[in-house]
Amino acid sequence: MNKKTLVLGVSLKPDRYSYLAVQRLVNHQFEVVAFGLKSGVVAGIPIDTTLKFYKNIHTVTLYVNPKAQQFYYDYIVSLKPKRVIFNPGTENSEFYAILTANHISYEVACTLVLLSINQY
Repeated sequence: MNKKTLVLGVSLKPDRYSYLAVQRLVNHQFEVVAFGLKSGVVAGIPIDTTLKFYKNIHTVTLYVNPKAQQFYYDYIVSLKPKRVIFNPGTENSEFYAILTANHISYEVACTLVLLSINQY
């Protein structure tokens, strides 16, 4: 099953975990869409700088700090993903409650680790 993934908070800097996540998701043959503050391309995936209503998003993986996440709460919920992954540094109990109330599961995990152990 292809778990179409939105990587939210993608950086164009190759040493950033969000950049690596896009690369590794593509390498594992997941369908990937990306949102970031600067447009560009990572691993052949264009980075959108405007919020789009993507269809059939299975997973949203977050690379945005908890305070900045507040801007994206309604947007993420509107996508109706099956799950949201809170990567290290993005943990947010307020958002967990919102997701739970909207019947969206979440994981506090590292996308890169999940991919490396085939648990994504």
